[in-house]
Amino acid sequence: MKGSTLQFLATTAFGLEAITRRELEALGITAKIQGAGRIAFDGDIATMQQASLWLRTADRVLLRVAEFPAADFDALFETTRSIPWGQWIPGDASFPVTGRSIQSTLSSVPACQRAVKRAIVDALRRDHGQVTLPETGASYKVDVSLLKDLVTLTIDTTGPSLHRRGYRTDIRRAPLKETLAAALVMLTFWKPERPLLDPFCGSGTIPIEAAMIGRNMVPGRNRHYAFMDWPSFDQDSWDSMTCEADAKALPKLPERLIGRDIDPAALVAARDNAERAGVIGDVHFEPGDMRSTRSQRRFGCLVTNPPYGIRLGHDDDLDDTYRAIPDVLRRLPTWSSYFLTAYPDFESTVGRSADRRRKLYNGRIECTYFQFHGPRPLQADAAQLPSETCEPESAGQETSGRVPERADAVDGALPRTYVHAVGPAAFGELDAKARHQAELFASRLRKRQRHLRRWPNKRGITCYRLYERDIPEIPLAVDRYEDHLHLIEFERPHDRDPAQHGNWLDLMAKTAGEVLDVRGSNVFLKRRGRQSGRRQHERIATTNQRIEVREGGLKFWVNLVDYADTGLFLDHRVTRSMVRDEARGKHALNLFAYTGSFTVYMADGGAASTTSVDLSANYLDWADDNLKLNGLDGAAHQMSAMDIREFLHRHRPGEVYDLVVLDPPTFSNSKRAQRDWNVQIDGPEILADVLNLVRPGGIVYFSNNFRRFKLDTESIAVSEIHEISKQTVPEDYRNRRVHRCWRMVK
Repeated sequence: MKGSTLQFLATTAFGLEAITRRELEALGITAKIQGAGRIAFDGDIATMQQASLWLRTADRVLLRVAEFPAADFDALFETTRSIPWGQWIPGDASFPVTGRSIQSTLSSVPACQRAVKRAIVDALRRDHGQVTLPETGASYKVDVSLLKDLVTLTIDTTGPSLHRRGYRTDIRRAPLKETLAAALVMLTFWKPERPLLDPFCGSGTIPIEAAMIGRNMVPGRNRHYAFMDWPSFDQDSWDSMTCEADAKALPKLPERLIGRDIDPAALVAARDNAERAGVIGDVHFEPGDMRSTRSQRRFGCLVTNPPYGIRLGHDDDLDDTYRAIPDVLRRLPTWSSYFLTAYPDFESTVGRSADRRRKLYNGRIECTYFQFHGPRPLQADAAQLPSETCEPESAGQETSGRVPERADAVDGALPRTYVHAVGPAAFGELDAKARHQAELFASRLRKRQRHLRRWPNKRGITCYRLYERDIPEIPLAVDRYEDHLHLIEFERPHDRDPAQHGNWLDLMAKTAGEVLDVRGSNVFLKRRGRQSGRRQHERIATTNQRIEVREGGLKFWVNLVDYADTGLFLDHRVTRSMVRDEARGKHALNLFAYTGSFTVYMADGGAASTTSVDLSANYLDWADDNLKLNGLDGAAHQMSAMDIREFLHRHRPGEVYDLVVLDPPTFSNSKRAQRDWNVQIDGPEILADVLNLVRPGGIVYFSNNFRRFKLDTESIAVSEIHEISKQTVPEDYRNRRVHRCWRMVK
């Protein structure tokens, strides 16, 4: 065989044929795709060894022994037997036979394997003049493949699949093959001088393969091949070939690649894999949730294989993870992004169609490789850059100011850097309509601020509503908490995709801060959707970042970050004053107390005692902090963390309280409650139980935010009942039905 021209097949996963062919051609080997997963090329043994050593995307290199038609077992046996197998397989060799049959008359694969095995045995006895074949020597795995009655006989030269590079020993769940990972990188616009980021890196296969590609490191250097056990193997020639390959490796990459994952164990495995692959200095692995991914670097590539709930099983957070992707990508506006996933309706979820799609298989899972192309970079000399410089940060770090691209010298010439982008952002590009809306928003905020500018000094009101969906196409509420702004978005149909909408919201928040002279770090934006089913407004962060604000001569802690609400409902500012005016000497009860703002007003008004009831112990701790902030804490002010129904049922009817505030939520399904809460159904029942605890002449304030709430006033056992909603909604609220409120006297 040595020196003679032979026929070979490189096999690869479906969809990678063109990439493998390009790899062969880059090695100077003429190649041709011959069906799904098969690329044919000719050459000698050295050609086969070179291909085995360098191919990054192929699974195997096969020696093609023969190809012929066969529609019956006689033709299969006799033609196989006629081949001079002795020139390929030694007399003591092991030669297991594998097989497959597709759309062929001979459909029984085991029967085809047996026929081929018997035919090779006869041929080897003939060619080697032996009666017995011990099969104790090197392995020559033969494969018989039938496709539409065309038989292809091959011998495997590879042994374990080429994806086994030798660096990955600790394989995490749902691994990505090295060959597929290399293909994903080779299908991108990535170049070694640009950043590359994988936010779901797992055991690090994608960034490790990218580093090996960028440094031109031979992928098959640290592994064993089947042909190395054959008697014809020339160790000296192989050593010379591998030394030449090693000499082609490039030094350390100019740009360190980033792998991120939320699983610490996966990152440990990734670092170990990178160490064995020889690229530990080229790849940085860091912990982090995908949602926090960001980079100050420009013109990079995000390449990833996110979870898609097939191998890993059902994940309750999977949908939320995919819905968060556009918010990540809009923070990388000049990057190109690539996702291999089987997640259904991926493009609909991220909000735009991919620039290219490619069907690929991750194992047996049919996936699509979605490719989103960022703008094209233009180069300029480093000398033309602005004078400010800054070291680039890793993908997981946030920095302020401009971070220029790394300037790298090429062949002794002036350093070059990417400074301009040609074309729109891949995600989040805003149009002139958005800028016009920002101008309208700014104009309205200026007008409102002029109208309310004297409130802090003349009325002592420092927390108030500035804007409330005044312009229908800008459905935001803007509340001022002294030198902070709190913006809430209300869902409304629009024509923006998720990434554009995220940038639109950021534009509105930035506009509000600039117009109202509030620094960006003091502007907080939250999204609020409609409550439906069992979804509620839950805690959205855990910063515990509180600020102190003033209202009505009192002080309160508010949190503008962690919750949909802030801890101080501004629409009840007037109601709180009413309650304070009536609190002196009274025993007061605050149900659904939340953070205790009504309790603070009651105590300040001279209440003899207060009892605050809420299911959340955290909120009651907050309420206690508010009392302490005003010097009003003490034994007279009790906190009770329990379900409201449980509290009322523990107290037998009796004349206990003189003043009650009942301000329940519209809906609640807390697991700690006895049952779900619905204000329309449960409100009147609770109100009746509350009245059993009120002394004659006692006052009850009953309020809720359900616009369609109906109260049967005739069925309530009170001497007076008046709806005071109009009097209690502050004048800074455009929505005069933000809450409903009744004052009752028993």
